[in-house]
Amino acid sequence: MPSSIEYIEKLRKSNLRPTKQRIKICEVLFNADKTFHFTISDLAKMIEVNANQKISLATVYNTIHAFEKKGYLKEIAINSSQTYFDTNTSNHHHFFDEKEKELIDLENDGLDPINIKKNIPGKIIKSVEVLVKVDVDK
Repeated sequence: MPSSIEYIEKLRKSNLRPTKQRIKICEVLFNADKTFHFTISDLAKMIEVNANQKISLATVYNTIHAFEKKGYLKEIAINSSQTYFDTNTSNHHHFFDEKEKELIDLENDGLDPINIKKNIPGKIIKSVEVLVKVDVDK
């Protein structure tokens, strides 16, 4: 279980001042038993309900984006107006349930190897991550 000292270090490495609110954000993000997906508003609600503390959406937003830039979180854009974050920063794939608005991990062994036949001159492939959108079978 990470400690406040580790949270303070993460915040400082992310160029953020370690306030009580930001330490609370760290506790919710990095103290969970397993990784999870969230939107910024989901996280703000989680903190308010579970930690009985209200933190401004701007503080949550700035902290999450600083952590994502530093590599502590992964950003998953579903479309131009819908973004989720993942506490699992490893390369892995996702299902997105469009009805439930839920992001679900799809581990690498749930997908055959992907063979990319084209490349962009002067660029290397950093990672390949698949987003599979699912809906109710009609």
